Amino acid sequence: MRTASIRAIHAPAAPVFPAVGACPQRGGPREAGSFLGILMLQTRFPRPPGDIGHPASFAVPTRRVVVEGATPQRVVRDAAELRASGLVARFAAAARRLEAEGAAAITTSCGFLVLFQRELQEAVRVPLVASSLLMLPPLLAAGRHAGVLTVSAQRLGPAYLEAAGVPADRVAAIPVAGIAPDSVFATTVLGDRPDWDAGQAAADVVAAAVRLRQRAPGLDTLVLECTNLPPYASRIEQATGLQTVSLLQCETLLAPFGAGG
Repeated sequence: MRTASIRAIHAPAAPVFPAVGACPQRGGPREAGSFLGILMLQTRFPRPPGDIGHPASFAVPTRRVVVEGATPQRVVRDAAELRASGLVARFAAAARRLEAEGAAAITTSCGFLVLFQRELQEAVRVPLVASSLLMLPPLLAAGRHAGVLTVSAQRLGPAYLEAAGVPADRVAAIPVAGIAPDSVFATTVLGDRPDWDAGQAAADVVAAAVRLRQRAPGLDTLVLECTNLPPYASRIEQATGLQTVSLLQCETLLAPFGAGG
């Protein structure tokens, strides 16, 4: 399933980006040779198919640019620390570079960058979706009971959900679960290690999803914050019965390529 296009987020602040086609200077068919641009963290950990860093994960042309100095340790932080990191200017510059090279839409390789959504969208004229967390407001508006699976529940505080456009009075009602901090998956991704036990990493992710399902039995949808989680989406769905949602299904990113229907 593909989600509905992300609309202007429901929050007191002004919209951070329009619906696809709603803004004339961003509308129109894509030019030949255009691509989906991806702002990548500086990493070396494994990226299996489905991971946003794997070239075959999207069914549209992609191009990636690594933001130097944006390591997992510097980005997966609490909101105040990420704001103070000074990284937003580097990501904005990289987004402008991708746009100049022909990107028809832009995203990022870390859901925590939702904190920079406004600044990044203001830096470019094409649609930019910094995080799958931006899919939460339309899911909630559609009556879905959504939770979030993240690489670090300890660091993904309420400020991140509010930055995604979740109304402040609804943030506490959204269950959030993280991968166990001492697991193979979490220590490899957050520690940026080059190798792992792939089978154990998959088991770590599924176990976290099952724990969330047990804690919140009323859920029907699970938003995968971490862009390293989609390789395990089918296993999560089989183990929990929940529908998973990630940037791989984001219509705002796919629509410029005629792939959002």
